[in-house]
Amino acid sequence: MGNTTVELDVREDLAKKEDPFHKIMGVVSDLKQGDVFVLHAPFKPTPLLNVLKGKGFEHEIEELESKHFKVTFTKSGDR
Repeated sequence: MGNTTVELDVREDLAKKEDPFHKIMGVVSDLKQGDVFVLHAPFKPTPLLNVLKGKGFEHEIEELESKHFKVTFTKSGDR
């Protein structure tokens, strides 16, 4: 069975001044080792990087446009 990839764009949530943290945590809570979570955000989500690192995720960041960051998180450990 293959790994799961989940993609979430929180740019609209943040534009509406809505905090997407619980939505993000809900997505990543079900991911297993080797699964991928792709996040689209209007800025580099530095605090989130540390939170997900603590949950066993590695990340890679791409700046696609001036206000469009794509962060690819890969679950590397079962924490």
